[in-house]
Amino acid sequence: MVETLPYGSWPSPFTAAWASGASPRIDGAAFVGDEIWWGQSVPEEAGRTTVRRRPDARDVRVGDDANGGDVADVLPAPWNARSRVHEYGGGSWAAGDDGSLYFVEKTDQRVWALRPGADPVPLTPADGATSYGGLRFTRGRLLAVREWRGEGVVRRGIVEIALEREASVRQLVGDSDFVAQPDLSPDGTHLAWVAWDHPNMPWDRTEVRVGRIDDGRVRSWAAVTAGETAALEPTWRSDTDLVYLDEPTGRWNLWHRVHTGDGFGPAEPIAPTDADTGGALWSLGARWYGVLDDGRIVAVRTNGADELVAIGADGESSRIDLPATSELNVEAVSGGRALVSGKAPGTSGLWLVDAEARTARQVVGTPSEIDEQWMPATRAMTTAGPHGEVHAFVHPPTNPGAVAPAGERAPYVVMVHGGPTGHEGGVADAKTVYLTSRGIGVVQVNYGGSTGYGRAYRERLRGQWGVVNVDDVVAAAAGLAGTAGEGGAGDGGVGDAGGADGGAGGVGLADPDRIAIKGGSAGGWTVLAALARTDAFAAGISRYGVADARALATDTHDFESRYLDGMIGPLPEADELYRERSPLTHVDGFTAPVLLLQGSEDRVVPPAQSEAIRDALAERGIPHAYRLYEGEGHGFRRGDTIVDATEAELAFLGAVFGFTPPDVPPLTLD
Repeated sequence: MVETLPYGSWPSPFTAAWASGASPRIDGAAFVGDEIWWGQSVPEEAGRTTVRRRPDARDVRVGDDANGGDVADVLPAPWNARSRVHEYGGGSWAAGDDGSLYFVEKTDQRVWALRPGADPVPLTPADGATSYGGLRFTRGRLLAVREWRGEGVVRRGIVEIALEREASVRQLVGDSDFVAQPDLSPDGTHLAWVAWDHPNMPWDRTEVRVGRIDDGRVRSWAAVTAGETAALEPTWRSDTDLVYLDEPTGRWNLWHRVHTGDGFGPAEPIAPTDADTGGALWSLGARWYGVLDDGRIVAVRTNGADELVAIGADGESSRIDLPATSELNVEAVSGGRALVSGKAPGTSGLWLVDAEARTARQVVGTPSEIDEQWMPATRAMTTAGPHGEVHAFVHPPTNPGAVAPAGERAPYVVMVHGGPTGHEGGVADAKTVYLTSRGIGVVQVNYGGSTGYGRAYRERLRGQWGVVNVDDVVAAAAGLAGTAGEGGAGDGGVGDAGGADGGAGGVGLADPDRIAIKGGSAGGWTVLAALARTDAFAAGISRYGVADARALATDTHDFESRYLDGMIGPLPEADELYRERSPLTHVDGFTAPVLLLQGSEDRVVPPAQSEAIRDALAERGIPHAYRLYEGEGHGFRRGDTIVDATEAELAFLGAVFGFTPPDVPPLTLD
């Protein structure tokens, strides 16, 4: 029987604990002998990252989840594979050919070796100032990115780690501020890597470099790319053929150059297309393609949503049938197969891909058991903003057992990703279904600055952080509600919000008086800035959001210490602009209730940022709630934290929008 109930109060079988468990965080994968290994965050174990294994996926029963069947931990508790390089880590483990596991232990940031039948032993010395990440076991050698912090400076280099207990760590190269993604040529004579310097970020300008290894070190090198684009992920297809990602056309595509003995030949494109193979290199483990044994390539292509393709020797590409269409990573390749992580409707995990058959099946994570009746009909939406088109994905409220009273329009949450170079692929994941099944719509906005739409769209935010992103989310909200904007953060405001494309039918879906905005980190900055400088939103949820740009530039870690040079301007020249853009400067503009969620150990956006906003809201008498989660950093990993934060957000929306969620404790606003 279908009940008539107000939006937001619909009964749902999907709990916060379910949403957490249905979305495992995958951290790398590998083919190891007859097994598949993968890294996975375990919320019920305080969010530690373990490495797990199961038999080769050709023998896996579809329907087994990551906690059942023949799954076992390679890395037992309490060991925790987490890297601190760049604070975002990535590449915290690698597998050897003999079944050895090499991993970065979170507590001491040393590299350890766990061999079959033995206890872990350290391979790197303990000094308290050094971290390792981006581990790569290649051609029988263990490479890593080493980060050393001390005496007021940070130094990085690519190192080779000897495989015996604390034998040696030898630096191969280290003559730039940042290095990433090393790869050895098959004959072991040449090293390729990515390098860049302050104030650039790895999506601004980088170089792919190649150097000959002489007596255990790269004595000289040459740049393979021009340094005016963001080149990424060099991979040797043979001793002389180097494949990499570059964007001279404005789209990240595959390119290659052949070494002739006198240097490299001209750059040649591989299957060029109007889509991106590449993204923002926040994690050292990020990879967007893999070269198969026969030279074919399995690659991610992004143009709004993600797709996976196989590219033949003739350059022809064909789509691989993969249910995941967001946050795809090609984790490993072997023979004609690949391991690909990502998000699919209602679930996330790891898929085994057969490049020849162009098929895939999920081998890690819980295959979606959600009846299609519960899945929202996700639609792409493009609205007109003052800076150009704004791309978004709409997930309407969906519940087969409930409808809203006639004439009632749905509350919506505008989701703002972080980065701000992040990207949403339009997947209704478990956390989205948690809301839509209760009668709360979700719209994911890829505002100007997002990846996945080409360099020009990404650079729309350059020098305009706090303006373009705010105007774009306001335009998306106005387009969803079918209203004209009341003015954004930039000159001229929002203007005509326009309509929805792709059959979205988005205009008029949302109740304009019940649109909330939610985001984390840089997304939290957008939340706070939109609340302080517009009246487009009736409520805001900020997870570890930036409130004071000047303080962030002073307090944050080295990786992002010059990030704001490009997004706002260099200091001290742009000091007044930092003050003007910061939400904390405009506390008089806050009128809507705010929920602030923060980790106590966040080194990227310290708790002082959220607490400054909390104090300002309290002084102005604005309803708010603040939750500080002990032991959490930049992004929540502990199971109890994830559940509490998810339920608190739902209770907050109910308190502000006037509905009572049937299965979560109420939230008191100060």
